Amino acid sequence: MTDEELVERVRAGDRAAREELARRHRPLVVRLVRRYVTESDADDVAQRAVLRAFDKLDGFRGESSFRSWLHRVAVNVALNHIRDTRREIPAEVDEADLITNTLGTARLVAREAKARLLTALGELPPKQKQSVELRLFRELTFAEVADEMGTSEDSAKANFHHAMKRLRAHLEG
Repeated sequence: MTDEELVERVRAGDRAAREELARRHRPLVVRLVRRYVTESDADDVAQRAVLRAFDKLDGFRGESSFRSWLHRVAVNVALNHIRDTRREIPAEVDEADLITNTLGTARLVAREAKARLLTALGELPPKQKQSVELRLFRELTFAEVADEMGTSEDSAKANFHHAMKRLRAHLEG
């Protein structure tokens, strides 16, 4: 049964179809959110992403594949998690300890670099952004990226190339 058929059955209230969609896509969602959040948070964030997708299923218009749409929902949930956890820095953490602690400094630098990259990604045109996410985060070949985006392989490569140029410029500037 296709994802689209399962989506229609879920919309009609079929719990077994909901479980099948979740089972089918949860491993992808976990792998995806691990690229954004800590290992310890990944399962929780992935679960929230899947639940959010089902809560917002009426917003799925079928203009892209369910998998692509779920991918976007998962990325948004992961980004929201990052934003929310940044706000929750405990009061007892001494900033000087974070800066002088080598591991703390490395994490701080990595977190900042990740935030800059995500900001830069958010500023890309939709097709360029999608090509980067599919190619780098989901590790798809250009042929698979093209199929997922509903475009030619050359167009997928061009979108990716232009996106990488913009990302480099943003991160260097």
